[in-house]
Amino acid sequence: MPKLKTHRGAAKRFKVSKGGKIKMNHVNRRHILTKKTTKYKRGLRKASYLSAANAATVKKLIPYM
Repeated sequence: MPKLKTHRGAAKRFKVSKGGKIKMNHVNRRHILTKKTTKYKRGLRKASYLSAANAATVKKLIPYM
């Protein structure tokens, strides 16, 4: 079977944890921050994990991570 190419966009956005979960950063933290509450922005700082349904798709995009 030939080597698979890693999807570079996905590789820059996601990391795989030791347990195999896909770790990601939150969205909505780039611009138009004045109307967002401090509490909301503070919550966006923390990383989160993808759902199992989406994780299967992302794992195909980053096969060697």
